[in-house]
Amino acid sequence: MLLSYLAHRRACLDKRREREERIASLPRAYHEPLSPQEKRLLSQPISSIIHAVQTSSISPVDVLLAYGKRAIQAQAQTNCLTEVMIGEAEKWARTAIRSGPLAGVPVSLKDMIGVKGYDSSLGYSAFTNAPVPNDAPIVRLLHDAGAIPFVKTNVPLTLYSYETTNDVFGVTENPHKRGYSPGGSSGGESALLAFGGSRIGIGTDVAGSVRVPSHYSGVYAIKSSTQRFPKTGSTATVPGQEGVAGVQSPMAKTLEDLETFWRAVFQMKPWDYDHSVINLPWREVHLPLDRPIRWGVLWDDGVVAPSPACLRALKMVTDVLAKAWPPKSNSPRPYEGLQIASQLLFADGGKLFSKPFHTFETIPAGITTALRALRLPRFVKKIYAWYLRYIRRDPVYAGLVENFHEKTIQECYKLVAQREDYRVRWFTVWRSVQARGSSGDNGVDFILTVPNALPAVPHGGMRHGWKACGYAVLFNVLDYSAGVMPITRFRARNAIERDNYSMYNAEAMDGLPVGVQVVGRRLDEERVLEGMKLIHGLMADAGLTYQGIPL
Repeated sequence: MLLSYLAHRRACLDKRREREERIASLPRAYHEPLSPQEKRLLSQPISSIIHAVQTSSISPVDVLLAYGKRAIQAQAQTNCLTEVMIGEAEKWARTAIRSGPLAGVPVSLKDMIGVKGYDSSLGYSAFTNAPVPNDAPIVRLLHDAGAIPFVKTNVPLTLYSYETTNDVFGVTENPHKRGYSPGGSSGGESALLAFGGSRIGIGTDVAGSVRVPSHYSGVYAIKSSTQRFPKTGSTATVPGQEGVAGVQSPMAKTLEDLETFWRAVFQMKPWDYDHSVINLPWREVHLPLDRPIRWGVLWDDGVVAPSPACLRALKMVTDVLAKAWPPKSNSPRPYEGLQIASQLLFADGGKLFSKPFHTFETIPAGITTALRALRLPRFVKKIYAWYLRYIRRDPVYAGLVENFHEKTIQECYKLVAQREDYRVRWFTVWRSVQARGSSGDNGVDFILTVPNALPAVPHGGMRHGWKACGYAVLFNVLDYSAGVMPITRFRARNAIERDNYSMYNAEAMDGLPVGVQVVGRRLDEERVLEGMKLIHGLMADAGLTYQGIPL
């Protein structure tokens, strides 16, 4: 036990020292303040950078210097970085393919994405000092497209949390307000993007892990459906878990950058890099002009009602949409999706993601609670569920507690069958009817909802908040394309409202971003992007454009 703890502490200290030394050893230029020219460069969309590099108006090395400087500043303010690859990225920048669709664009990567010669430790001390032997397919694609991977970003231990903290790299701060989470598990990525240390990053999502960080930090993302975006070549905490399959997906500083990146990736034919990607080129999508666009609105998942701040953001969007197209509301119970997801995600009883833990390694608050619950005897959980259902009159929590245990293979098969039946019932939301002779085109075009019930939570908030992931994980269970975009910032409008918001500390949360989630059907990323662009335009027309962190 003592040896395990000592090995853990030594690994953590060594890894942090390595990160500090990599930053300190960079040329002096990286430690100087940003010049006016570099600030202008950082404020440009990546399409302008690509054009400038392709026409030799600017060097990829100069682009990397500007973003490297800002990333180091972001690290100092938020502790968002894990692997600092800037030194080697300078070599990549000098040989970058200047004709590629991402020529000269620095790209940040979530820590789990494999880059040859660098760790993918995921915050586990047991996984440090183990450089991966090969680049992940998405990294090879980026190099071939002329992009420059330059940093990797922090994650929570286990990846099962909306807070980003681990003993190896420490706690990542929300760039808008210290003391608050930037989200998770792609929290280091969202913090870096919001701070302006990158304009394009790649995260992963199995229960909201690119969408909730985008919501907490005020950036943009589209979670892809499975088989649409390269996925292989990454380290996982629960390898083989496919009941609720995870995906890699891009995140961006702006919606324009997000679209540019999606199009560039598909110009590179990602199915030629990764066997898991289907051959489905990017499609040009036009929203219907001959009829109103039908927006389905999920106001409440039946577990946690949206907080006033998040509900206000959702209403701001539905208000501008209602001026053109009235929203609709009708769907199967989202709570059932949370029940299915919670059992499939923890089907092994938490054994795989907890196996590498060292003695006294700090475990995220919510995961500690989950592991304790998983290890309770089933008869104890049955008794507690009976108490919740009949004494506390809380059938929702009872329904989650009573089935939260390690599953047999047969039980897993049954849950997958339930998931498929659930998907069939949700399909009617899109198609409206399933009858002979009917095309079933009277369903919704998009679903609109909150990404999470709360804005960014304070550190430690996932002790209870880990259970409230229904608005995000629902669309992993259904495998839908889902985008998140910032809408406004949290503001208490008056003293009366501030007092009534005190249950989640309105004064402390002042200034935090609040977003909405735009959901499309499976493999419908292009249409989701068009829906986000429509909302973005309508909000701008109404004078409600979201403003991020200035340089």
